[in-house]
Amino acid sequence: MEATARILSSSAQNRRLLLRKITVKPDSRPLKSTSELCFPFQNAVASGESSLSVARVRCSSLPTKANLFKSLFSLTSNFRLEGSAVHANPFRSKPNDGVAIWNRAPRSVNGGLGNATAFGGEGKETTVVLLGWLGAKAKHLRRYVEWYNSRGINAVTFTVDVRDLLRLDLGRRLERRIAEFGNELVNWVSEKEDDGREKCLVFHSFSNTGWLVYGALLESFVGKQDLVEKIKGCIIDSGGADPLDTKIWAAGFTAAILKKRSSTVNTESNSQKKEPLGIESLMLSSLEKLFPIFLDFPDVNKRLTKIIEKLYENHPPCPQLYLYSSGDKVVPSHSVEFRIQGQVKMGRNIHSFNFGTSPHVDHFRSFPDLYTSQLHNFLQECFTSKQQEAL
Repeated sequence: MEATARILSSSAQNRRLLLRKITVKPDSRPLKSTSELCFPFQNAVASGESSLSVARVRCSSLPTKANLFKSLFSLTSNFRLEGSAVHANPFRSKPNDGVAIWNRAPRSVNGGLGNATAFGGEGKETTVVLLGWLGAKAKHLRRYVEWYNSRGINAVTFTVDVRDLLRLDLGRRLERRIAEFGNELVNWVSEKEDDGREKCLVFHSFSNTGWLVYGALLESFVGKQDLVEKIKGCIIDSGGADPLDTKIWAAGFTAAILKKRSSTVNTESNSQKKEPLGIESLMLSSLEKLFPIFLDFPDVNKRLTKIIEKLYENHPPCPQLYLYSSGDKVVPSHSVEFRIQGQVKMGRNIHSFNFGTSPHVDHFRSFPDLYTSQLHNFLQECFTSKQQEAL
């Protein structure tokens, strides 16, 4: 899972405990305080090759709070993780700083410039915000970008690297990235077009990682009601489950660390993708012992609660679409359905579809026609129905 901004602005007691017992590796930037920590989000993908040994994941007893961090970080000490590339931002005249990747719709489609005329969005410049699952890369979201671009909608992607969440000194970096990305969205929506067209956003998040990043962005939009009203729809793919469920956290990190993922890009051989079941079981067992301690930290719980409140109780009045599967081994369908029922009781405009057998974040690849049909119908609903009044 992922919690985003400064999930651990630690109490003095936690700060003393961590600084006394945790040794940061020489190649890491010095840790000034535990307020720089960011608690990992839940999701499903890690890039790179693993050489994990069984010894590294064996957990014979419940770790202390200090050893919790050592145990968690040791799980990824032998992994080679790809760095984030710097990409040019087609929306800007200046180079992109790596915060997000912007992809403008071709001018040959509906006149370009983000015209969502295929969904009744004529007269609006629309950008879909794609928030990837844990460890996702731009290439994994390419198929989604192409689908939206081919229908005249701009697309911007934001991803969270596994090491953004598992190294003590990178929590501050992730927080800064999300804040900067939020500012980019605010600036884009606020810029006036010469032709007077309205600018609007659609969010498409993946797994609980993308979903919690979405919640953090919503929190950063507090006080900007004009921006919130520009959000026309929200799509939750393989996410929306209980952010405080420790078993979901453990399953998500196990999948991410072991690269046990499903995606629209399949570049690895079967031998590379398969991990011994013994290693997976031992790691899952270890993480199931670690996360109850970590989530019990008052500051962690407080930060997650704030994001949950924004997602559950103060969500924008736009329609929501939940795409999930009974075959998802990371985010269980019953947890998503519980969330859906709660939103329906609150009078939200909720749409949902259970794909039945497709794995985590793999619905598009497993059922491409059915998946895109659900997207098309939902986007028509977003642009043709009357906007609900803001809460």
